[in-house]
Amino acid sequence: MIRDRLPAIPSIRRNLLGWYRRHARALPWRPTRGTRPDPYHVIVSEAMLQQTQVATVVDYFRRFVARWPDVRALASADEGEVLRQWQGLGYYRRARHLHAAAVRIVTEHDGRVPDDVDELLRLPGVGRYTAGAVASIAYDRPRPILDGNVARVLARWLDLDQPIDARETQSQLWSVAEQIVAPQGARSRSAGTINQALMELGALVCTPRQPHCLACPVRAHCEGYAQGRAERLPVKRRRPAVKQVRHHVLAVARRDRFLFEKRPEDGLWSSMWQLPTLGGAARGAAGVRRWFEQHSGLVIEAPRRVATYAHRTTHRDIEFCLWSAPATAGRLRPGRGVWRRLDRIDDLPLSNPQRRAIDLVSDGG
Repeated sequence: MIRDRLPAIPSIRRNLLGWYRRHARALPWRPTRGTRPDPYHVIVSEAMLQQTQVATVVDYFRRFVARWPDVRALASADEGEVLRQWQGLGYYRRARHLHAAAVRIVTEHDGRVPDDVDELLRLPGVGRYTAGAVASIAYDRPRPILDGNVARVLARWLDLDQPIDARETQSQLWSVAEQIVAPQGARSRSAGTINQALMELGALVCTPRQPHCLACPVRAHCEGYAQGRAERLPVKRRRPAVKQVRHHVLAVARRDRFLFEKRPEDGLWSSMWQLPTLGGAARGAAGVRRWFEQHSGLVIEAPRRVATYAHRTTHRDIEFCLWSAPATAGRLRPGRGVWRRLDRIDDLPLSNPQRRAIDLVSDGG
């Protein structure tokens, strides 16, 4: 059992806190010394940091909180504008959930981000990790967190040879994380700092490849380091094969304007805008043309293939085939889209693959 292999928690906490005070990065969502964290900044940053590197998030966070400086401002925002500010970060469902959570915080909590984990878990898009992060970092509640960085640190400390993404292992690691953040008799006011120190250690020292063990403040308690196995840990289950997918993007022009449509509220890139896009293997130009005319009510010339390019998501390798064609007749069915010049689309939230398609169309005249 993991529980029987716990290291010396008081010593780990002391060393972690001392190291964090000296080496913590200055990040815009972290308060300056002597000030309290802003719970709104914490929940926004945690939403952005899911599956995204810190360096990427910094500028997005600054722009986001400059545009909506508090939870009430975000709650009153248009969802499309929130998505537009988010574009480029990916995983757009996070933005929709964050906006919906802001609305819930205003309507049900009088604009105050909850400090209770159970209340936080009722907010859209908030899971166990985010709830623990907000409660501990913003309010110093002694609640554990377990993200990829923390799980890797614990797996090396404990020299775990079982997959850390297995359900049973995850449950045991949550228990370890709880004992570290809230050991019996410890003051809860350090809970948020301990959690941030664990994450920072994983980001800066206990890295996925070539961990800097000699710079680690707690290597004396790391069984993986002692056994010479730290770099080979953690063990993970074999991931399922990435799905190969093809999408056809059609740039339909009418004079100097192109047709854009909004994606459904569910699924990949939900509620974002796009050039008309068909998922699946259409049979060349004729198949793309037939689909579009049935889809839109418009008549177009035979599409010309402009380019192909690739985009990878967590579970998909997507090949995009970009086509272009002028509209020659017909009437656009209601709700099928809007016509826009390519220099007049700043208000439309677009995914990165769609922005690339637009750049290729622009470059091709």
